[in-house]
Amino acid sequence: MNVYFACSITGGRKDQDIYTMIVSYLLAAGHTVPTAALASPDVMLDEGVLEPAEVYQRDVNWIADCDVLVAEVSTPSHGVGYEIGYALGLGKPVFCCYDQDAKISKMILGNSDPQLVLYSYQNVDAALACLSEYLNRMR
Repeated sequence: MNVYFACSITGGRKDQDIYTMIVSYLLAAGHTVPTAALASPDVMLDEGVLEPAEVYQRDVNWIADCDVLVAEVSTPSHGVGYEIGYALGLGKPVFCCYDQDAKISKMILGNSDPQLVLYSYQNVDAALACLSEYLNRMR
């Protein structure tokens, strides 16, 4: 499956280890993840050389081509919120997971779109188990 993984970049990287675990799981499970580099600790350096228009066009193309968008939303991010809305607007299924202790935007929590699945996790293993079950149901 082609999975667009979304996570905070400029909004903060405190959950970078979790991003790495999610992307590693997705790749190990045989999924294509065009945004895998977003989980890298060096993402700010890599993305910093690109013009905003390049990033926008690249990312909306990747979202249009994906089968599903998976987002870790514990750290607030304008970009991730935009990507979620864009994917839902295209009719794409979206899976959002977040640490149960995080404050999550009411725009995400209050969204009743049937294509949006929200999962609050206690630890990353629980998040990966739920993500695995979700993706297996999609196949």
